[in-house]
Order: sequence, then structure tokens, then C-alpha cells
Amino acid sequence: MRRIRQGLTGLTLLTLAACASPEAPIEAPPLPLAVSPEVLAMYGAVDDNDHHIPAVVPQLLTEDKARQVVDYWTDEKPGTIIVDPHARFLYHVQPDNKAMRYAVAVGAAGYGFTGEAHVPYQRDWPSWKPTDNMIATQPELYGPVEQGLEGGLDNPLGARALYLHNGQGDTYYRIHGTMDPASIGQATSAGCIRLFNQDIIHLANKTDSMTKVIVLSEAESGKGTMPPSEPLPQPVLVDGAVVATMPDRRGEPI
Repeated sequence: MRRIRQGLTGLTLLTLAACASPEAPIEAPPLPLAVSPEVLAMYGAVDDNDHHIPAVVPQLLTEDKARQVVDYWTDEKPGTIIVDPHARFLYHVQPDNKAMRYAVAVGAAGYGFTGEAHVPYQRDWPSWKPTDNMIATQPELYGPVEQGLEGGLDNPLGARALYLHNGQGDTYYRIHGTMDPASIGQATSAGCIRLFNQDIIHLANKTDSMTKVIVLSEAESGKGTMPPSEPLPQPVLVDGAVVATMPDRRGEPI
């Protein structure tokens, strides 16, 4: 199994549930950015279910990436999860026009679903394995991992996975942890919606079975970040791609 794990770092696995796809790690910024001791403590090392999660290195953290309570206007009930893949944030709705905001990385599959779903179940340190069809069509790629990959730090789903279903069944859309902390806040080539492992544990602990999830479209990006009487923030484009739609409404780390 260890040999399988090591081999995964050199593979780009495109799965039916594409959220399980690892990719080449994103290189961390060369210099650490100034963050508060509170943020560093939030992302310190964690022992969880016999797994040791290393601290997120300071150069990967900014105050904007830290989970924090922000102003958020929505008619959805507290506890609802709203994913804004185009702004690369996830919101866990709180009472009194607030939400806990998490920074996320978004892979190609993260843009493949919009609308409403729910979380029928979640898994701690989920395992992953390729389908029979994947092995049959690309044996050179998937044969080495046909027995699957057990949960752990080298598993692309990370410490937790929330599985999204709707009226048609499994959407194959996942909200999960990561094997690559440097990817958080980035647009990536693979996967769905990934959070720092410290953050997905925090979110999963507050997510009940059948929690409602809304995934916003590009046209809806920024929804909830402004009072209803004000227009949505205009998207910031770089080379034709949306990189941000957020106003500068900072909250306090939690």
C-alpha cells in the first residue's frame, strides 16, 4: 500500500467522482506572510483518528484564508452550506446575517455542478479506489492502484469528505480535505472543493446529516456578500478568468 501511495504523487487520476483526483502539488510562496498568532494556532498540528496532521506552514496562510465569521445575507436557514466556487469561498450560514467563511481550492470538477443538494453522509479519512471501467480503459494508469487507497495524508480526499446527493442521487460532487495545502485559495486542474484539513474537520463537526448545500453559478458569484439593497460585487478578471468577487468585508478568525 505504501508503494501505491508513493506512485500516486506522479499520477493525475481522473475519476468518475473526479473530486478524488490528485495533481502536481502547487508550489508554496517563497516567503512567509504576516499572520496573527491566533491564525497560526487555528492551523496548528492536529492528531485525529490515529493520523497526525502537520501544521499549515505560515507561508501558506493569510488572514483572508483563515476561517472567519463574516457578514452574509441570505434567506437560507443557519447550518446551510453555500459554495461559491468562482470566488473560492465556502460559507456555513449562521444566525443574524453572518456566516463562517472558509477558503477553498476549486478543481475542474468543482465547476461541474450548480444548484441544490444535501449531505446524506460524511466520512472520516475516506478511502478511494478507481472504478472497474477506469482500470479496463487505462490499466497502465489505474492498475497500480486497483486495490484502492486507504484514508490518510496521502489520500486526495484528506481528513473528511462530505458527499453531495440530490433528487437524481449522487452528484459525484465532494467537499473534502486535501493532500496539498498549498492549493487552498487556488484554481486547480483536478478535484472538486477542497479545504485545509483543519478546516474540513471544523466544518464536518458542524454539519448534520441532510444538511442543505447550494453551489452558486458564475452569475451568482458573490451572492450574499452584500446587503439585499446593494448590487453584487463586480468580478475581478485575470486573463478572462474570475479570480475574485469579494468586497473587503473582513471578519474575525474563529
